[in-house]
Amino acid sequence: MDPDDTWTSLRKQCEALEPGAELITPVSERPFGIERTAADRIVVRFGDSGERQSLWREQFVVVLERLEEGAVAIERLQPGIEPYASVVTLTDEYAVDDGTISSDPDAVAGESPFLVSAADARAPRERVHDDALLLAALLERLETDEFAALETDSLTDLYVLTSDVQHGTDRLRRSAREPLLERLGPDQQRYGRYGTVRRTTRDRRRPKDAETVFAALDDHGIPREWVTGIDRDKLDVVLAVTELETDEVYDVTEDVYIQKTGVDEDEKYSRLQGLADRIDDLDDTERDALREELADIEKRLDEALSSG
Repeated sequence: MDPDDTWTSLRKQCEALEPGAELITPVSERPFGIERTAADRIVVRFGDSGERQSLWREQFVVVLERLEEGAVAIERLQPGIEPYASVVTLTDEYAVDDGTISSDPDAVAGESPFLVSAADARAPRERVHDDALLLAALLERLETDEFAALETDSLTDLYVLTSDVQHGTDRLRRSAREPLLERLGPDQQRYGRYGTVRRTTRDRRRPKDAETVFAALDDHGIPREWVTGIDRDKLDVVLAVTELETDEVYDVTEDVYIQKTGVDEDEKYSRLQGLADRIDDLDDTERDALREELADIEKRLDEALSSG
């Protein structure tokens, strides 16, 4: 393809990316988004630093000429060339195969292993925020605490969303824990708007090696049999390599539970867009009423927390 046509195709593919979608640099795996395109450049912004970089048309020509000579090994890409390589794979001329970027007549425009959808590109805090919004919207629609009376589809959505919110908030809580530990002294307590935290200490005990433990027991005249028992890991090995049956050494009980086996992030993201569109469609009076209602809820929460 003529270089001018390739450049036009590159710009079109960049402009066609869904809002919020990102590309990843092939080696350093730095996420970046397309900010805008111009006649002589494509401007990108790196998500990890906020740094803007112009990807120049002339430099793309150099990259394309190199690709015309043959496949380029991804692991040998220099940092400054990585974003160019990622963008090039958006065209219908080049594809990634076996650790290289090369010309491919079967390449599909807009598809790239370095492309991350808007739903998947969200930061952890954004995912928790969005999942919490979806959960709140679902609970509002259900209008009941009698979950046994709900349709199976609604129960499934409720289970998946509560699971996602739980795991997401747990990850955020762990992220907040380390800086809090650095800022709080022993037994120091800190008051926030929604609650209180305290730095506390607890001991975790782990047995020393068997030789040390047995020596200590012998020194105190304590029979070793008092602390020896069945090692489950060793027992499982014996079960695997002998004719010993499980029910001969284990009391087996069946535990039935629900396991989340999949999450449709695209559907969740689509639903979020629908909620945003519904708010945008409200007229000024309805929008103001919604804001007043939210402000009133926040005020009542503050009063309840302060009085408690």
